Amino acid sequence: MLAAVGDKIVVRGHHTGQPVREAVILTVEGESGAPPYRVRWSDDGHEGFFFPGSDAVVEHHPAEGS
Repeated sequence: MLAAVGDKIVVRGHHTGQPVREAVILTVEGESGAPPYRVRWSDDGHEGFFFPGSDAVVEHHPAEGS
């Protein structure tokens, strides 16, 4: 998984009824866009490091000025 600052991480729930969680990537700590990522979660504003699992996908957003 590769991502850039400003991309969104979407994590699907493992069980029926579990909410989808979304976070915006604030910094990329790995090399060449690899994890870990420092993110801000949209549901509660919490910031922290995130190591994505198989239930996470990246929604890429074009860089400003593109």
